[in-house]
Amino acid sequence: MIVVLVVVGLLALGLVLQHDSPCDNVTAARADGPAMKAVVYRCYGSADVLRVEEIAKPQPHDNEILVKVHAASLNPLDWHYMHGTPYIVRLDAGIGKPKDIRLGVDYSGTVEAIGKDVTTFKPGDAVFGGRDGAFAEYIAVRADRSVVPKPDNMSFEQAAAVPIAGLTALQALRDKGHVRAGDKVLINGASGGVGTFAVQIAKSYGAEVTGVCSTKSLAMVRSLGADHVIDYTAEDFTQQPQRYDLILDTVGNHSLLQYRQVLTPHGIVVIIGGPSTGPFIGPLITPIKALLLTPFVSQRFEPFLAEFNPQDLRTLRELMQTGKLTPVIDRQYPLAEIPEAMRYVEAGHAHGKVVLNIP
Repeated sequence: MIVVLVVVGLLALGLVLQHDSPCDNVTAARADGPAMKAVVYRCYGSADVLRVEEIAKPQPHDNEILVKVHAASLNPLDWHYMHGTPYIVRLDAGIGKPKDIRLGVDYSGTVEAIGKDVTTFKPGDAVFGGRDGAFAEYIAVRADRSVVPKPDNMSFEQAAAVPIAGLTALQALRDKGHVRAGDKVLINGASGGVGTFAVQIAKSYGAEVTGVCSTKSLAMVRSLGADHVIDYTAEDFTQQPQRYDLILDTVGNHSLLQYRQVLTPHGIVVIIGGPSTGPFIGPLITPIKALLLTPFVSQRFEPFLAEFNPQDLRTLRELMQTGKLTPVIDRQYPLAEIPEAMRYVEAGHAHGKVVLNIP
């Protein structure tokens, strides 16, 4: 009976999660006070559901700063929330339709105003960080959360490209992979958003880095400091004799058993990305397999999700200030072309990051 109840409960949950409410074709009400332009989505779906509307301009609370956004960057997280897939994300995003119609996380801009309790920032400061609803002209951000000064040697566009992808690469290599000088590190997907940061960060730790990418990205990945580059269209690195202490997998195009073949006896695979193999849990199937396999082998397979914190943003800032880390920007779009930008990111062929310019 318990098994039957669990199965029935899961089926019911599945039916609820995959329900799509109709998209409201409403015109946003004019804000009574100051207004701003922002990207909104009122239902789940393709990039066609994205609209730029005028909504109320936020006002900073006592512990917040108001940031005039100059640039924002797109991440796979954004289109997962846009589609509401895998369906498990709807437990957070909203059942049937989004709870929060705003989209975006990564941003950079200038402090326009501060709350009365803020002492760490002042109007005019250039900053970057992460905040829900970043695809907008303004955002209000807690001053003690994920916001730090922008590096002087980086543009607003470059700084906006950093937060999610940069934190993912840093924390995956340092905290999960325990990268050390002399380690042989392979980055699978070295030309992508996370991969371009990972190559440079691994080199800053003194690792010997191999980047896996397509033919047209070989020169770019080599220019980032990779000691070796592998064209995945010409050769399969899992069939080569080289062994690696750490593999950072942002693609998920090989099985865990294939990765075992090219790991050292106590090597580590950190799993960041993977194919969407089903509508309910999607790319989470690979991390589940990793958790089941790891107890029975000497190597480690570590699923990973980044966490925002100001300390690690400052670490990335220092790497940029010292010339050890330079964001790679593939394309830039104006805010009004957010559907086109999202389609390009969703296609999975971006080399580096895609950025929105917000006047």
